[in-house]
Amino acid sequence: MKTSADPQSADQGQKLIFEDNVAARALFGEHGQNLKIINRALHLKSQVRGNQVTLVGDQQEVQLGRRVLEELYDLIQAGYQVFPQDVQYALRIIQQKQNTRLKDILLDTIYISAMKRRITPKSLNQKRYIEAIRTHDLVFGIGPAGTGKTYLAMAMAVAGLMNNEVIRIVLARPAVEAGEKLGFLPGDLYEKVNPYLRPLYDALHDMMDFEKASRLIQHGVIEVAPLAFMRGRTLNDSFVILDEAQNTTSEQMMMFLTRLGFGSKAVITGDITQIDLPPGTTSGLVETQEILAGIEGIAFVYFSELDVVRHSLVLDIIRAYETRKRKGVRPEASARPDTAHAG
Repeated sequence: MKTSADPQSADQGQKLIFEDNVAARALFGEHGQNLKIINRALHLKSQVRGNQVTLVGDQQEVQLGRRVLEELYDLIQAGYQVFPQDVQYALRIIQQKQNTRLKDILLDTIYISAMKRRITPKSLNQKRYIEAIRTHDLVFGIGPAGTGKTYLAMAMAVAGLMNNEVIRIVLARPAVEAGEKLGFLPGDLYEKVNPYLRPLYDALHDMMDFEKASRLIQHGVIEVAPLAFMRGRTLNDSFVILDEAQNTTSEQMMMFLTRLGFGSKAVITGDITQIDLPPGTTSGLVETQEILAGIEGIAFVYFSELDVVRHSLVLDIIRAYETRKRKGVRPEASARPDTAHAG
């Protein structure tokens, strides 16, 4: 790939020439969609001629746009299929850390789903999260909805099972009553708590064929259960995930953490701004940040709205709510760092 400055432009312009015509077309996107995303985000104008594109705008933004295009071009040449959402991820990543190599993040394949879709981290903090799970036996993923906390943990668990690194996956959630008492809900105990566990089933079935997942659940290789079912057990050679952990009490969190046996990993995920416990009840997840900080083998990874990988509107919604909370923060909302740290 070649670059050159455009001295005729009033703003700073730069011409980029991509030698692989097929890769260049994939880079620019259908009807130039990928370029439009970059232009809109960085307030640039672009002119395309064949395998060449000229970026015009503020010099700093032009350089950033060039960096994004170069990194995406390298990904395409490495066999990665770039979609419009990947362009958005690339912009966020490089805006956060300009010397980042997208290959190191987006080509870090965790698992290939049942739909043959490659599951990889999509942000710097997601990459830190995956590395923490690989190198620590106990990892806390804390941050807002849509940041991939549970989904990536599930992918790591399924990959570990398929690679014979663990013999069982245990997925748990606290069944917090929100407005209705469980006793008034219809059905037996399983039917009462099953709606609380539905998000875990959804993520699991996105990873593997429905029949295969159902067979593994039937044989006890994969267990999806409310947190209360963990009491009195020791989980050896297992990958254990506790989701929605902000809704655990101090006693429930301690109970869960002491279930971990030999050869096991545990990932605890939650959003400490969305606590549904009764007023005056301390969240076990909030408490662990102080109690367990600095213990070797335990990692805390914090996510922000920049890690949201759902519909682009989700990011705007989270920012709108956080702006409102800053004007009148709820008592249970605890401040969180924006970076990852491991002990």
